[in-house]
Amino acid sequence: MPIEILMPALSPTMTEGNLAKWLKKEGDEVHSGDVLAEIETDKATMEVEAVDDGKIGKILVPEGAQGIKVNEPIALLLGEGEDAAALASFAESPPKPAPPAPTRHEPVQLAPPSAAPEPAPVTPPATVGGRGNGRIFASPLARRMAQQAGLDLGAIRGSGPQGRIVKSDVEAALSPVRAAPAAASARTGVVPQPAPAGPALSKERVAALAGNPAYTERPLNAMRRVIARRLTESKQTVPHFYLTIDCEIDALLKIRTELNAKSEAYRISVNDFVIRAAALALRQVPAANASWSDDAILLWDTVDIAVAVALDDGLITPIVKAADRKGLAAIANETRDLVARARAGKLKLEEFQGGTFSVSNLGMYGVRDFAAVINPPHGGILAVGAGEQRPVVKNGALAVATVMSCTLSCDHRAVDGAVGAQFLAAFKKLVEDPLTMLL
Repeated sequence: MPIEILMPALSPTMTEGNLAKWLKKEGDEVHSGDVLAEIETDKATMEVEAVDDGKIGKILVPEGAQGIKVNEPIALLLGEGEDAAALASFAESPPKPAPPAPTRHEPVQLAPPSAAPEPAPVTPPATVGGRGNGRIFASPLARRMAQQAGLDLGAIRGSGPQGRIVKSDVEAALSPVRAAPAAASARTGVVPQPAPAGPALSKERVAALAGNPAYTERPLNAMRRVIARRLTESKQTVPHFYLTIDCEIDALLKIRTELNAKSEAYRISVNDFVIRAAALALRQVPAANASWSDDAILLWDTVDIAVAVALDDGLITPIVKAADRKGLAAIANETRDLVARARAGKLKLEEFQGGTFSVSNLGMYGVRDFAAVINPPHGGILAVGAGEQRPVVKNGALAVATVMSCTLSCDHRAVDGAVGAQFLAAFKKLVEDPLTMLL
């Protein structure tokens, strides 16, 4: 019987994706580990590998199809000894329509809100352990993580193709807080839905509330939906508090100019100094390098800085790992590479998911100061404004200095006010004495 190749869940937040390109065609022989297609997820373009050996019998979803739900069949794989006649029992799936182009809308009248939304379709539970003929299918990374943690792969529910166990499944099994809702939904067959926060904001209702002006509709893509959901969750569930500090950066700018003049092998930016200073400050104040869980506050052993990068229609946070152990030149080159690949949609999953702390810099846009929304599970995010000349008092006399305002958003469950203040004090000292960052 032909094997269905399913749209995989390539990240914990992925619910649908776009099939950017097929790398195999109908009739091609494939082996386990072969790259079949490129999938555009909510964050990046990623490759899909074959799990089983066989021959591509039928491609159900063409290149360029968008909005394909996770676990929806995208192709059929013929096993050993099977031919095209085995495909007869499978109905051909209609091709996915292209996304609608932005359209103009004239003023509309407010429609009364519906009494209740349509219930979400229930996704059938995946096969536990990804078993097939007694074999447990799991990615090499998932196997290694399970072995290191002492987990039984046979007890883990796989979310990959054909129930294959992937990294996110092992991570969920290691986290009782996240695993409990998944286990409950598996037992009951019901996917829990968040409680509605208020009346549904349909586009007609929003237009009416705005006074019915004409508007242009820009369809939501997967990334924008994920950003909206995660930021709403963050502001609703994470108790934010904010601390702002002003840093004089004239000495930093002088050293940056001198360093960049010494070599063509790197180009250090102010943001690279900020990443380095934040990482060293977190090492000095480890209580700020923390995350909240219902069981304990987690104090991270590594300092991995997620750097917010603006895309054409969204935001992504590539990670500079072990930033406290890297010099300015290494941070500059790594950050430049991560940003370039982020904008090209070529980041690997582990390069933009995770991290222990975030930095968001809007100084290049002339923004003086702002407060950023925490990116869970991080315990804090540093919002960096523009360096600008301001009047300051030095030794009792008025002077002019280049000042940069930085605002720290903290999760008050994990980081107390005093801890946040200690972090900012350490950060300010490093920024204003940049030679200490070169040691």
